[in-house]
Amino acid sequence: MDVRPHPVKNQPHHRSAKPATSGELLKPHNQQKASDAFPLPLYLTNGLFFTMFFSVMYFLLHRWREKIRNSVPLHVVTLSELAAILSLIASVIYLVGFFGIDFVQSIIRPSPDSWEIEDEDKSAPRGQTTVVSENKKPPSEHNYDEILKNVSAGLKSISNLGHSKQKSKNPPTSSDHMLDDDDEIVNMVVRGTFPSYALETKLGDCNRAAAIRREAVQQITGKSLSGLPLEGFDYESILGQCCEMPVGYVQIPVGIAGPLLLNGDEFFVPMATTEGCLVASTNRGCKAVYVSGGASCVVVKDGMTRAPVVRFGSAKRTAELKMFLEDPLNFETLAVVFNKSSRFGRLQSVRCAIAGKNLYVRFCCATGDAMGMNMVSKGVQNVLDFLQTDFPDMNVMGISGNYCSDKKPAAVNWIEGRGKSVVCEAVIKEEVVQKVLKTTVSALVELNMLKNLTGSAMAGALGGFNAHASNIVSAVYLATGQDPAQNVESSHCITMMEAVNEGRDLHISVTMPSIEVGTVGGGTQLASQSACLNLLGVKGASKDEPGSNSRVLATIVAGSVLAGELSLMSAISAGQLVKSHMKYNRSTRDMSKLTSS
Repeated sequence: MDVRPHPVKNQPHHRSAKPATSGELLKPHNQQKASDAFPLPLYLTNGLFFTMFFSVMYFLLHRWREKIRNSVPLHVVTLSELAAILSLIASVIYLVGFFGIDFVQSIIRPSPDSWEIEDEDKSAPRGQTTVVSENKKPPSEHNYDEILKNVSAGLKSISNLGHSKQKSKNPPTSSDHMLDDDDEIVNMVVRGTFPSYALETKLGDCNRAAAIRREAVQQITGKSLSGLPLEGFDYESILGQCCEMPVGYVQIPVGIAGPLLLNGDEFFVPMATTEGCLVASTNRGCKAVYVSGGASCVVVKDGMTRAPVVRFGSAKRTAELKMFLEDPLNFETLAVVFNKSSRFGRLQSVRCAIAGKNLYVRFCCATGDAMGMNMVSKGVQNVLDFLQTDFPDMNVMGISGNYCSDKKPAAVNWIEGRGKSVVCEAVIKEEVVQKVLKTTVSALVELNMLKNLTGSAMAGALGGFNAHASNIVSAVYLATGQDPAQNVESSHCITMMEAVNEGRDLHISVTMPSIEVGTVGGGTQLASQSACLNLLGVKGASKDEPGSNSRVLATIVAGSVLAGELSLMSAISAGQLVKSHMKYNRSTRDMSKLTSS
């Protein structure tokens, strides 16, 4: 049967002497439709349910994304989320059960005035229309079972017709078969006809994509990656989150220092490092702290920052915005606009710095258990959009103007703090200094003044008034899935030592104003890093007190730095540094045999 639309002609309709068959799919003018059961017109009903479907879907996706980012179980739903789920179910039932049927009917059962049907035997002259015989039941007597039967038959007929036409238009190609051949895909990547970054998307298999990309890199460079592990890693877990275009993973050994007795709790600190002596030295410091009664640590400030840079046509207008932002009367309005981006992001302060026609605005906000860079950036964008109403001539030059300041040594972080500002202290008993650390209190105090304070000042250090804080910070960051680049400002530290209790005991403290850590998001969700966080008891978001897990992690970092500072300074004071490194930090392998291949 050939079913084709033709323009409507002003001519009488003729009845065919041949009875109509089920495949001819004709419907009289007065046949009822499924949509007639609804009180509203079809387009209004469909529009209503379409609007409800997409609205609640957007709402639920937005809410679930926030839950995933903050490690909140998806099955814990609020009243509004429950109402949205019920609305979604109702809209789906309608669209599938009612609108779908009526839509199919509107396609396969058009009016006789706009369609002509030609039988295969060509018995009916062109221009005439075959209609249902008069002995059929009136449309009003049709039930929905008959309607569904006719719809099914019509769909099958049109599907067969469309399938045969599709076969003739689109003959099979070899592209699908090429995607099954890894060697051919490697050759395509090498030739540049298949982009390497698209392997995961095209193949749908992250492990296979990594293996193909790895082989392509080896062929392009002519260098071997045999020493870089490929198997045994979940590449799906890093897709769109941690790393792009992977070809393997680097193995970093993880050692344990501790127990670290901190604020009355014991922690076994995971440290990922390739530097010999580091874990052993930190472990010795933990022992000295432990037998002396432990250390105490306090988070004195908690707030992540982001500082956009905006420009006006004149310095006067720039100053007007500065005064507006720093006016206490406007803070509540700015906070409402900022806070709507997240359940945990709460604006704490706004500080401005002006340079001619340019204004640098440093927003500081609480971020819960997340490190919070994305959270604060979203809030800043909300405020910038809001300010455009009153300051339409404001030109946003960049969401970050380096006044934040992220991943760079900066005085603003050293003075104002960024992330968690922490101070940690301990009193080490005289006998511990002598028996465990192999030195004296007076020697440590003098060395700290000459090295960490005077020596750093002579070098013009910025936040570097310590022995090796970055060693411990980097090792803990790598083990727990933090951003290793933020070691720059997180290692800002000043180490202080003085004799107490009539000169017998040693008081040591480390002050670290910008420890940037989180227990959700980023690399913290990877299996290995998540296991290390679990070891410390700070995995994921705190359900009882949002933000407490990340604050505990910051205190652990500071406590570990204190232990590392204590041990290294003692080694230098006792003249043991070179000896210990020669023993524990030198390879016994023949390096002359290790060449590139």
